[in-house]
Amino acid sequence: MRGRVATTLVTGASAAAREAAIAKRLAALLPEQAAAAEGRIAVILEGLASGSSPIPELPPVRLVRLAPGCMCCAGNLVLRVTLNRLLRQGPERLFIGVANSEHLDQLRSWLQQAPYDQLLALEPDLRT
Repeated sequence: MRGRVATTLVTGASAAAREAAIAKRLAALLPEQAAAAEGRIAVILEGLASGSSPIPELPPVRLVRLAPGCMCCAGNLVLRVTLNRLLRQGPERLFIGVANSEHLDQLRSWLQQAPYDQLLALEPDLRT
C-alpha cells in the first residue's frame, strides 16, 4: 500500500440514500478508462441491498456488504476482518456506509486507533 487510504463514513436515513451518495462521489472519482484501475476504490456497506444498487459494478470498485448491526459493537470483528482484507488489496479510496449513526463517533474513534491510524486518512463524514 502506498499511503494512507482516504476514507469517508457515509450515513443516512436509508440504504438507498447512502448508496446514491456514494455512487455520486464515485462518478466523480472514476476515470473514463475504468477497467485500467482495478480495485482502486473499496466500499463497505452495512445492511442488505434494497434491489438494484446505483453503485457501479466496474473493476475499480470492490463492494462488500456486511450484515446489519452496529459496526463498532456487535459487528466490530466482522468489520475489522473485512477492512483488513480490503486494505491488503491496496485501495486508494474507501467508503463505509453506516446504517445507524448513533455510534458514528465511536466508530470514527476506533478507526483512528492503531493500526488504522497509520492506514486510513479519515475525511469528513458524508451525511445524506
